[in-house]
Amino acid sequence: MVSFSEERPKNMAAGQNVISDAKSVLNMSITMTVSAQKPPAPPGCISVSRKKLLQNLEINAGARVNAWVDSMKASSPTHIKSLPSPSDDDVSWNLHHPSALEMFEQIIDESKGKQIVMFLDYDGTLSPIVEDPDRAFMSKKMRKTVRKLAKCFPTAIVSGRCRDKVYKFVKLAELYYAGSHGMDIKGPEKRSKSKKDSESVLFQPASEFLPMIDEVYKQLAETTKSTPGAKVENNKFCLSVHFRCVDEKVKANSQWQLQLLFAIQLQKHLIFCFKIQKWSELAQQVRSVLKKYPKLRLTQGRKVLEIRPTIKWDKGKALEFLLESLGFANCANVFPVYIGDDRTDEDAFKILRDRGQGFGILVSKFPKDTSASYSLQEPDEVMDFLRRLVEWKQLPVRAQSRM
Repeated sequence: MVSFSEERPKNMAAGQNVISDAKSVLNMSITMTVSAQKPPAPPGCISVSRKKLLQNLEINAGARVNAWVDSMKASSPTHIKSLPSPSDDDVSWNLHHPSALEMFEQIIDESKGKQIVMFLDYDGTLSPIVEDPDRAFMSKKMRKTVRKLAKCFPTAIVSGRCRDKVYKFVKLAELYYAGSHGMDIKGPEKRSKSKKDSESVLFQPASEFLPMIDEVYKQLAETTKSTPGAKVENNKFCLSVHFRCVDEKVKANSQWQLQLLFAIQLQKHLIFCFKIQKWSELAQQVRSVLKKYPKLRLTQGRKVLEIRPTIKWDKGKALEFLLESLGFANCANVFPVYIGDDRTDEDAFKILRDRGQGFGILVSKFPKDTSASYSLQEPDEVMDFLRRLVEWKQLPVRAQSRM
């Protein structure tokens, strides 16, 4: 969960102007323009060395940058082409989270004699991450692979997206779907004349929040209109504010309506300009709306801010609910496998680690703090892993035992 805190700036050294509006400084990064010449100090002013002043500004201003800005950047790792050669930390991470493809035979050995149950995130796992969330389509090959997987093992899609929207992307009626981070769960459709019997599982623990979610959605859609690239998505039981297409910083010469430039002048020629960050502004807009709704909480995913009810429910709870619905609540012979790429998937990874059953697979090209046991780099590798599972399951029993 992203923590938002405000801190009033400390008064600067004697002779500096004190900024009266402390809150306006919170969301700014500092750009400095320093005169090449050092004019004499005017009468009544204390002369401060340029080096000392820059050091002082760097320390004080750095402390005022909200922690969540770094968190937002952390969800947008550097492109792989610009990364240096693997460090010792990277090698260590890979040793603790080896490729699920390379360790496939070991995984099969661990699952022998147990019922494998598959849990899959959608965005970044079954489909690539794209700029427009409405165009996050899975490939035909992936759909075909997932369909075969569901014939071999109970399979569920667990996503932060609206359940209906995920279903439209996947288009496979034989799966379990847990949308809105598990707050909207539906089982496979059965061929029945009775509509009531067509849904084997239906669980919505946050139904009472629906009017509130709709109300906040309208407010956020209106409030964030001033931020180019921002997109608010209504996922029924939760909301997503995407900032993937939002520029991180405002250009110095832009006409951004909320751009705030002010200067602290020392010795007439020393000017410090503060430049608003668009990401910071967007999060402030979201926070300003949520102040009126204490029953909603703000968390962060992969270039997205998530608004959810404060109930104790997440993807990990959804995983437990589905296992119980399948009859595996207290079963020692079940082997759950959860594959996901997002921070919200960590709740499910932790559940599996605590249970000591099955494991999590993190989809990422970059080392991250995770409770997952294995890793895959991208959706194509996820498809290869699922395909190998299907091929193993379809082998004759004797051939399976030899693996």
